[in-house]
Amino acid sequence: MTIFVVIPAYNEAQKIGAVLSRLANLPYRVVVVDDASTDDTVQIVQKFYVDLLSHKVNRDQGAALQTGNAYALSQGADIIVHFDADGQFLAEEIKDVLRPIIEENYDIVFGSRFLSKKSQLPRFKEFVIFPLARIFNRIFLKVNLTDPQSGFRAMTSLAARQITIEQDGKAHCSEIMAKAVAFKLKIKEVPITVLYHEFGQGVSGGWKILKDLLLSKLSK
Repeated sequence: MTIFVVIPAYNEAQKIGAVLSRLANLPYRVVVVDDASTDDTVQIVQKFYVDLLSHKVNRDQGAALQTGNAYALSQGADIIVHFDADGQFLAEEIKDVLRPIIEENYDIVFGSRFLSKKSQLPRFKEFVIFPLARIFNRIFLKVNLTDPQSGFRAMTSLAARQITIEQDGKAHCSEIMAKAVAFKLKIKEVPITVLYHEFGQGVSGGWKILKDLLLSKLSK
């Protein structure tokens, strides 16, 4: 069984080396999709035995994930895992996200920070952004999952072929969930740990998630 871990990266020079080091001894094929970084992300990634893909212009996270999915499928992936470059997720928990697919024949598994493992969420996200995103998903997308914006997920090659990511920005999380429901895929959530850092957790980032969700709905 061939398992690909797809990592979108944009200006992650400070963190991606540590992430790739933790993945180095695990039995997965790692694909990094550099989204036109302007720092040393590419140079750091090139030090590791991974597949490196590059966008010529910055297209955002959803587009990078679709690039990674298409590449993994072309290389014979059986399962594709989405994993972040900023050190928020734990490499040792990939096996937990994979287990329902391998042992229970699920099509797609979403990691959730709202189950048995407790993550220290930024208060604005915990009490404003995530509740609003959860309501949006439930009303407009018919998605009733505990974590409305999880970037840690795994899917079979069949699911990846069905789910083409069209939302280039942060709304891709909800899009993937909505398409999994629409295609009647077998879905499961598993608890994950999310480690928050001082960067990227501000109010502006949270509002961008909601803006992308609203724009994705209006564009239909």
